[in-house]
Amino acid sequence: MNELGTTPEQGTVRLERLLPGPIERVWAYLTESDKRATWFASGVFDLRVGGKADLHFDHDKICSEQRPPDRPKDGKSDFPGTITRVEPPRLLAYTFGATNPESEVTFELELRGKYVLLVVTHRRLGNRTTMINVAGGWDAHVGILADRLNGVEPRPFWSTHARLKREYEARL
Repeated sequence: MNELGTTPEQGTVRLERLLPGPIERVWAYLTESDKRATWFASGVFDLRVGGKADLHFDHDKICSEQRPPDRPKDGKSDFPGTITRVEPPRLLAYTFGATNPESEVTFELELRGKYVLLVVTHRRLGNRTTMINVAGGWDAHVGILADRLNGVEPRPFWSTHARLKREYEARL
């Protein structure tokens, strides 16, 4: 299960990871700003169809690795989104960013004994370069989520993302 994500259809990246449960805990890390900020991005989610799903990235706060010198100084960015599906605690989907058409990310949670299968599917990605970047990003972020849920020091984001982008570039 810890292999690279897949591309089940054009413009789509899919990643599956087995995480320690319970499912409500994983759901909280997807939906609560303070918990989501520890592995991905903060921001308020109005958990209803049509509600806001605003993401505020600050990669300097998700791990102890120093930002590479070639990255923007503040390491921050904002992405507005809209909730498109919500079925607590098993499914969350929202639009991602201001592209046209907007891409959409879906999180599906399924119980597997004391574990939770997380499936992340990001659709409507415009081109190969974007798919490579998004696949590497999700893989790195979900790895940090797994570390947080396992109670261990989170892996480095920047170097992990760079390595994964190279792996996805060779694969996609």
